Amino acid sequence: MQNDKTTLRDLSIFTTDGSGGVFALIDRTTTQEGREMLRKHIINPPATHEELVSLQESVRFWCRHSKRWPTVISNGTLVMLEKFYESADHAAPPATGVAGMLAQALQKVFNKREYFFTRFSVSHLSDFLKGCSELTALLDEPDVPARLATELQAMKEELQHPLTEKIIAVNGQTRFTELQQLQYKARRDLKHITFRLIAMYARLDACQSMAKATTEHGWVFPELKPELPVVLEAEGIRHPLLANPISYDMNFGQGSNFLLLTGANMSGKTTFLRALGVGSLLAHIGMGVPANKMRISFLNGIITNMHAEDNLLKGESYFFAEVQRMKQIAARIGEERPHLALMDELFKGTNVHDAYECTRAVVEGLMNHPNHIMALSTHLYEVAQQFSGNSKIIFAYFVTNISSGGSYKFTYQLKEGISNDRIGYIILQQEGVIDMLNGTSGTQAKN
Repeated sequence: MQNDKTTLRDLSIFTTDGSGGVFALIDRTTTQEGREMLRKHIINPPATHEELVSLQESVRFWCRHSKRWPTVISNGTLVMLEKFYESADHAAPPATGVAGMLAQALQKVFNKREYFFTRFSVSHLSDFLKGCSELTALLDEPDVPARLATELQAMKEELQHPLTEKIIAVNGQTRFTELQQLQYKARRDLKHITFRLIAMYARLDACQSMAKATTEHGWVFPELKPELPVVLEAEGIRHPLLANPISYDMNFGQGSNFLLLTGANMSGKTTFLRALGVGSLLAHIGMGVPANKMRISFLNGIITNMHAEDNLLKGESYFFAEVQRMKQIAARIGEERPHLALMDELFKGTNVHDAYECTRAVVEGLMNHPNHIMALSTHLYEVAQQFSGNSKIIFAYFVTNISSGGSYKFTYQLKEGISNDRIGYIILQQEGVIDMLNGTSGTQAKN
């Protein structure tokens, strides 16, 4: 699956405003290395249906065996190991015999920092190797999936070094001279092994994080279908970042792969599109999704056109940015392999007539690509009316209750059909903007 930075931003997967985004919901890693591995995994999900299915099996395994995740390894453990090996090139062989005993006494008195660093670093290395050893014990579980078994077996083979057992046996009573010997040998012989083990541990940390988040949020594992025939069926899908989200049912398939979504401004269209995108992305990284049930084809990518940005340095307008993003979508859905394309109120950067003509042309073109899942929202209900007789299009709208007196209430309910609700002017009035511009707001306040 391929997802670009614009899509990840539009879906609020990663954020820069401190809110954390979707990533914060699924980050249950125990180390910084695991966190970075999880981030990379989201940016580059599995490339094939087979890889995705095998990854989901591993995440399911961790849901069943979450208590087997080793607690002896912390983020501080890996930080300490990095510092430990940073000074490896300057390490000298420790003294032995009487000289070694004398060196120990001198270290405790005159170089306490080095003395405690030796004890501390070897202790952390011992904890790390113990934790890795605990993980390899999972190979004895009858339900360990093949992908995870391969990773654990590779970890077990790395632990076969003769020095590993001696370091694991380190405890508070281990003599300082022995710790010095182990420290020197570990720096010399275990550096590359340790960093390979850290990489393996990080991958496992990312996997167990997705499992923990799935269980914690009560999400469900989707049924992962091959690429074609294309399908996306969701029951009770919701946006995970909302405190009290509304759940929706949606059914895309071959012959009904295009949704034309209408409704008033702020009625819920954008949130719904994002819920579809986030659920589909989570499905494609192998974890549970915020829904009651989901079946989804393996997609080659998700691409969005929700929030274009102009480029003043290049002299490009907002409308031109929208067109360029639409050009990228056209290129992606020109491929045979299925994609999910989410488009939200296109061509906001031009006048209403142009927006209508451009949106109508885009809808006509999108209908020529039956192997993709596509959803387009618009507040131009005339566009939807233009295609109202087309049985290949799914028409749905968000209900807004508007009273005869001009008040309104968003229900966030999704129904079949086309909406012609217009509340922009009502909102402008109710927010007092018209009165302020006419200079009457101050008079009303005095009255």
